[in-house]
Amino acid sequence: MPRGGAIARILKRARGASLGGKLLFILAGVGLVGSVALTLLLAAVITPSFNALERQSIDGHVERTRAALSDFATKVENSVRDYGDWNSSYDYIEHPTKAFEQESFSPLAMANLDVEGMAYLRPDMGLVIARWIDSRTSAENVDLRDAMVAAIRSTRLDAAMKGGHSGHFYLRLGNVVAAVGVAQVRRSDGSGTPRGYVVMVRRITSDQLGQLLQVKARLDPAAAVGPVVTTDREMLQIAVPVAGADGAAVAAASFAVPRDVSLLGRHMLWLAVLGSTILLAVVLAVLSRMIARLVLKPLGVVEGHMQRVRDSGSLSVLPEDAKRQDEIASLGRSFNSMLVQLKDLREQVEVQSFALGRSESAVAVMHNVRNALNPVSTILSAGIGQAAPVDRALIERSLAELIASDATPDRRQKLVSFVAAAFDAEDKQRDDRRDQLQVGRDAMRQVLEIIGAQQQLAHERPPLEQCDATQIIAQNATIARHSGDGSSIAFNFPAKSHPVMANRVLLSQVVGNLFSNAAEAILASGGSGSINVTIVETGQGTVEIAIQDSGEGFDAGNAPQLFQRGFSTRAHKSGGLGLHWCANSMTAMEGSLSLESEGAGMGAVARLVLRAPRAQPEKTDLAA
Repeated sequence: MPRGGAIARILKRARGASLGGKLLFILAGVGLVGSVALTLLLAAVITPSFNALERQSIDGHVERTRAALSDFATKVENSVRDYGDWNSSYDYIEHPTKAFEQESFSPLAMANLDVEGMAYLRPDMGLVIARWIDSRTSAENVDLRDAMVAAIRSTRLDAAMKGGHSGHFYLRLGNVVAAVGVAQVRRSDGSGTPRGYVVMVRRITSDQLGQLLQVKARLDPAAAVGPVVTTDREMLQIAVPVAGADGAAVAAASFAVPRDVSLLGRHMLWLAVLGSTILLAVVLAVLSRMIARLVLKPLGVVEGHMQRVRDSGSLSVLPEDAKRQDEIASLGRSFNSMLVQLKDLREQVEVQSFALGRSESAVAVMHNVRNALNPVSTILSAGIGQAAPVDRALIERSLAELIASDATPDRRQKLVSFVAAAFDAEDKQRDDRRDQLQVGRDAMRQVLEIIGAQQQLAHERPPLEQCDATQIIAQNATIARHSGDGSSIAFNFPAKSHPVMANRVLLSQVVGNLFSNAAEAILASGGSGSINVTIVETGQGTVEIAIQDSGEGFDAGNAPQLFQRGFSTRAHKSGGLGLHWCANSMTAMEGSLSLESEGAGMGAVARLVLRAPRAQPEKTDLAA
């Protein structure tokens, strides 16, 4: 047996083992506990049953011993009854004769009766005659005769006959145990007043008892109070009391029998335990092999594939086993779906160059841009409306007059002063315009910085707020209905308010884009159709918006390509940024967008999944 430290080490090793080791340890523990429990159960069921059978067997041995002793004594009673109901005996009691004694009490007569002792007694227990002939030597045994007479005289014969005319009992004469038969002496027809008793005694030996019981037995003069059973591992020692005239035991009939029933029960118990343990071990072994084959091996394949994906970075799918349709196969398909989604997301991230679109912050940005452009507008307006400081025609006339030679010196001096002042004003105006242009350049630089900062913020996640999806759908449906493209489209959408967590501007643009695509698909399929919108609260903290159109649809195999940048199903169009931008916008709003179609000409369904707003706790009026 391992000590406490060894058991602790085994348990610690089992806790740190792999899943297969843990399952093997658990199955071994279950097998051990099951074997012990099964052993206890079988012992609790089989052992008491066979113990009861053994007790019944003991009772049967006791009853057979009593029946054998009773039959032995009954034969003596039958013999003595013939002498009791006999006219010769009736007359002999009254008038004893030698002739009767020589005829009926001879050794030959007693040998024919198979008795060793005989006696006639009067009603007052007076002895008429008594003899004891040893069957082995045919000689008279005076000691046993006297002991027989004394024992008979001390016995209540009427009580031994139990109210009848004859009876039997056992008597112990020293070390000799004998069966006694007694009968009243009457006429042959049973009439007449009984004149006494006739007694016959037959010795019973251990050999005779063994022949009666068909087992080796012995008579023990030591009387037993009741049936005594002594047991050992393989034998039963049974002692049955031999009853006397008053019911008290005068000797004990002892014999030994094998414990066949108990041994059979023990062998059956061990056989059942061994068989059930082997069966349990086989079942656990098969179960362990099946778990390893059906569960552990596929999980090992998945784990190895995940390790290869982690090491290589290649999101290749796991090979599927088309024959398996159980939970492991479902796990593999889910794993492959996850890998495909991760691959698509990786491609979307790698090719993402399109901004998330306008947001509510664009209003503030444009306000800042306007404020920055106001000085430019003022400068340009002032520059456009500003006149020359001196009339150019006046300057030209003054210059022409200076060139002429007929001007007086004073006049020439004034003209020179005027022209110089005009050129100074022109230089000053030019300097003022340069300063204003410098201010305008600074304003334009600020505008460029604002635009650059907005481009940087465009890559961040937009703020989310609680929006009414029904209201946004209704607004975009009205715009799409009056698009003026010549199609006849019926819109169906719920009237109940459905709050979602989204960016109002982005969600409106996504819904408008999807409505526009649906309208184009309906126009391509014939020019008239319907767009049905359903909104479902999934109960898992999300809201699903399904936009179904009756347009041209698409092949299900092209669904992943629809979200790729640059892909378009319209041959006359290029770009393909609408769905790409919509998918990125939904991802930025912590949602998802998926497209489904049963095939060309079967229409399409766009599913938008958004977070539902958290339920607000009810306010309690403390004043109440």
